Amino acid sequence: MFLIKIEYNYADKSEFRGREITMNHVNRAKELFEQKYHCSQAVLAAFADELGITEKQALKIGGCFGGGMCKGEVCGACTGALMVLGLKYGQCEIDDLDSRLKTNDVTVRFLELFRNENGSYLCKELLGCDLATQEGKVYAREHNLFFEFCPAMVASAVKIVEQLIK
Repeated sequence: MFLIKIEYNYADKSEFRGREITMNHVNRAKELFEQKYHCSQAVLAAFADELGITEKQALKIGGCFGGGMCKGEVCGACTGALMVLGLKYGQCEIDDLDSRLKTNDVTVRFLELFRNENGSYLCKELLGCDLATQEGKVYAREHNLFFEFCPAMVASAVKIVEQLIK
């Protein structure tokens, strides 16, 4: 195990500044994904400590979003990333419209950056199969997509989140 000191430079002096963590976010997310957690769980849990939730809570929250919510819709790595951004910037006070606007902006920016980097943010388009069907699930398994393709989507989502929260 190794220590990496990550120094974030946030204008809002958020809780991320100067945190020492045992792994960087990309490595932790990939490790969780390799342990067979959903992509959504892996991305959210990689940031859990900095967001004020436990890894266990993050894994539970992200549990229903893998594989595009099991329907091949928005990639689970993206939904996990959007949960991170929501916990960081999301509106929680009814009169705080600035947070709502910030969240809307960062959501659109994340999805645009992810699509530009990967060609889509829809699971079925990324994988080239529809996980909502038995044939799609078989295709994904036979072509090792969960082991060879999806880890790159997890890493991409994490890197884009890191870019947006800097």
